[in-house]
Amino acid sequence: MTTIRREVLTLPAAPLGPDNPLPPLRPLDEAHRIDDRDRADLPRDMARQVDYEPLRSLLPVQVRDGYDRERAPRELDALVIENDRLRATVLPALGGRVASLHHKPTGRELLYVNPVLQPANFALNGAWFSGGIEWNIGATGHTTLSCSPVHAARVRAPDGGEMLRLWEWERLRDLPFQVDLWLPDGSDFLYVGARVRNPHERPAPTYWWSNIAVPEDCRVLAPADEAWHFGYERRLRRVPVPEYDGVDRTYPPNSTYAADYFYEVPDGRRRWIAALDEHGHGLVQTSTDALRGRKLFVWGSGPGGRRWQEWLTEPGTGGYCEIQAGLVRTQLEHVKLEAESEISWLEAYGPLDAPPEGDWHSVLRGAEERLEAALPRADVDAAYDAWLPHADAEPGERLATGSGWGALEVLRAGWKLPGTPFDEDTLGAPQRPWLHLLRTGSLPEPARPEPPGPTLVARPWRDMLETTAATPLAEYHLGVAQWHGDDRAQAVRSWERGLKTAAERWPLLRCLAVADQEGGHHERAADQYAEAFDDLCAHRPDGPDAGPDAADGAGGDGPPWPAVAAALGREAVGALLAVGRTADARAVWERLDPATRARGRFRLTEAELLAAEGRTGEARAVFDEGFEVADLREGAESIGLLWARLDDAPLPARHDFRMRPDEG
Repeated sequence: MTTIRREVLTLPAAPLGPDNPLPPLRPLDEAHRIDDRDRADLPRDMARQVDYEPLRSLLPVQVRDGYDRERAPRELDALVIENDRLRATVLPALGGRVASLHHKPTGRELLYVNPVLQPANFALNGAWFSGGIEWNIGATGHTTLSCSPVHAARVRAPDGGEMLRLWEWERLRDLPFQVDLWLPDGSDFLYVGARVRNPHERPAPTYWWSNIAVPEDCRVLAPADEAWHFGYERRLRRVPVPEYDGVDRTYPPNSTYAADYFYEVPDGRRRWIAALDEHGHGLVQTSTDALRGRKLFVWGSGPGGRRWQEWLTEPGTGGYCEIQAGLVRTQLEHVKLEAESEISWLEAYGPLDAPPEGDWHSVLRGAEERLEAALPRADVDAAYDAWLPHADAEPGERLATGSGWGALEVLRAGWKLPGTPFDEDTLGAPQRPWLHLLRTGSLPEPARPEPPGPTLVARPWRDMLETTAATPLAEYHLGVAQWHGDDRAQAVRSWERGLKTAAERWPLLRCLAVADQEGGHHERAADQYAEAFDDLCAHRPDGPDAGPDAADGAGGDGPPWPAVAAALGREAVGALLAVGRTADARAVWERLDPATRARGRFRLTEAELLAAEGRTGEARAVFDEGFEVADLREGAESIGLLWARLDDAPLPARHDFRMRPDEG
């Protein structure tokens, strides 16, 4: 009998820390953009989908950058689904990630299992970790739910056994989704039924890639003779498979730099991808035809790729690559999900044994025959047909709780979403002010000084903000919603109106500073940032300028003032340095908390400040003392650029995260 049980997984883990409390107003820092030179050569449908609603803003999601690299043993709640052949371990508090898929008859682990939990800046909103199978929904990149909880419950499976349902509300696109996992008795394959719904009265851009980490010492097979190659030089080009530039790229260690290979699977061909070790053992993923795309991601054998591999786990651990499956050919595309419609498909994950060496077409043919013998294509289609009527089944025992954002949206719109209940009892503190606005038409004023909290930006919420009382807090949130809606002049007017009566000015001043930066008014932006930081220091209960009641509200359950000061201070220093105001930047730096200044990100900021002051020897000494920028962004080059200003020597290996061949 298939069973689902709770378990506790203990791993060395770095804490996630607090989210960045400042709304992400700047355009998305997205590395996955196409050079205009390549657009003319794209197939028409691909070009249309590349241009369709690319994500330009993270709002209403907050950035997760409060983590560090100090790992300690941590207990993680896990849900284990198991039959007599397979055991799948799922982490509901971390996006529903399948952390392990163990094949019991052979004793083999089919995935790359990360021995640590180390957040790094790869998700759209920051914190992400490597390993296992993740469910990427939203927009190009790793989902904002990578390190967030999802709802989980038991549901009756199509064969009468138990099924594990995961579901949540994806906030970037405002869409609910679900993932159903089950193991039929005697099956060597984990079945996954997935569904994305659009309850709105308008079309919505949709994105999905199932991302599977596997050990990189393998050969990756997919039924294709061509692939779309995308590297971090932002070129998208059609290349032959398996060899490109005289190298067989289906062996991940053969590539020097990080790259994506999106396989061009012919229409009518079975959709599958496999990773097999030198002995021909490994994992295969297959699906119904709705999940069209297949991809290989490699880190490459160059120093930057190896450094990233170490960064995401620990030295001495074997590397990994990713095999993926998505709704379209490439991850640069989004598809239109029509109003009040849904899209669904079925995936299957299991072991595959097939010879990996030899002529490409012979290897593919042999692997496809083995797959068909183990799991016929017709059986996958039949499993999908059997699952679909169960997709609306109401969950039974609740096993984990996600966020309250879905419950808030359901309350607002009155949607009926069979199978994925977003119950009112999941509403929490982040949703409380918005529930008050929904029910009373007004935003509640906080009882004590605290940061404004997350903002909702969808049109219905913006409409409510436009009709509520024009308090400074309401004008702040309204301006953020208007900014997100690309009504930037009106956003500035709202923030300026709020300033006239605001007791705490720093949230509004910071928004105006970003608006000035985006408008090219850098000197004025620097003024706004300096004033905002001064105001924050004057008002934060635990700050350097606080009065005798500083302890009030500064406890562990109070607002995250150190996180606010760190986020605002980092932006202020950058803005002041950009216009050459080193003395003012130094003044901000000196008022940051000592614990903040000791973090790796701020050691880099200190080195940049010292270099701007002409104190290059002291800036160079920061490198000698050593630091680690925990939230270094994928593709970021800031460390290397600063090093080049300070020293003619090669960039030290511990700071070499280069992901493309043409960097200086």
